[in-house]
Amino acid sequence: MIDIIDTDIALEPLVQDVRKNSNGAVVTFLGVVRGFSRGRNVLYLEYEAYREMAVRKMQQVADEVREKWTIDDIAMVHRVGHLEVGERSVAIAVGAPHRKAAFEACEYAIDRLKEIVPIWKKEVWEGGEAWIDDRP
Repeated sequence: MIDIIDTDIALEPLVQDVRKNSNGAVVTFLGVVRGFSRGRNVLYLEYEAYREMAVRKMQQVADEVREKWTIDDIAMVHRVGHLEVGERSVAIAVGAPHRKAAFEACEYAIDRLKEIVPIWKKEVWEGGEAWIDDRP
């Protein structure tokens, strides 16, 4: 499961997608909107994406994970639109035979997603707003 959505992210379907009898580990990452960033109180975020390309690039990240760790089971979902503080913005689940590979692959996937997937974030705070580039 790899997708860009505009509704709340449910983590359990991603976990079920990667949960197999051959996997001894399932590692998840859940990104949420924080209420304080860059010294300001955040009111909400707005995410935009070039959907077709974003899904292709997320698939590229999944392919890279599969190649580097010989992992078949990875699921990623990113939300777009208006997100309030505390809401889920991105979720990744990785299933692997062993935990070390699952942790490494999950960390790689979120870092790479932020690096190459065309998703943009506007942070709105008390008294202003700005598009944020928080790529590594």
